[in-house]
Amino acid sequence: MSLMVASVLGYALGSVPFGLLLTRAFGAGDLRSIGSGNIGATNVLRTGRKGLAAATLLLDGGKGAAAVLIAGMLHAGQFADGAAGATWLALAGGAGAMVGHCFPVWLKFKGGKGVATMLGVALGLAWPVGLICLLAWVGMFKLSRISSVGGMSAALAAPIGALALGHTAMVPVLAALAALVLYQHRENIARLRAGTEPKVGAKKG
Repeated sequence: MSLMVASVLGYALGSVPFGLLLTRAFGAGDLRSIGSGNIGATNVLRTGRKGLAAATLLLDGGKGAAAVLIAGMLHAGQFADGAAGATWLALAGGAGAMVGHCFPVWLKFKGGKGVATMLGVALGLAWPVGLICLLAWVGMFKLSRISSVGGMSAALAAPIGALALGHTAMVPVLAALAALVLYQHRENIARLRAGTEPKVGAKKG
């Protein structure tokens, strides 16, 4: 029962569309009709409002971390091994947040791609794993200047980092979440293969 509560709580937190709410509140229009139509920070940046994009990034990451931390607090008295119980509940909360962000019921299940939220989940589960994700994100973005490359690299770094640091219980869930991020980037992957994925800051000819 506690795992279900953690998952539902995580979904509720993850499904809050901060990018959409912020752009509406500050007069930047309906984010779903701008750029890619995605509700994440990268698309918010296409409105030209860097502050709103930064706020979206932080809030989307924050809801992932919050889902993990709050869910982990639900373990008292539910498991014989408190630490293991907290980990499983935290993982359930984090997975719920990712599903909520990518498939929010309020937006007819059309949400974001999950990169920032997954980073928050990783930081909430084990900050060194989150740091590895962040470094992968920044490093690959700087090398490629392509937002999707940085984001997908960060997602893939999560299970690899967890395995390398000995957090073996987290690896299957993080691997599944990384697969979800890749699925949400399927159009980006197609453009990368075709050589048409745009670089950030590139001038259109």
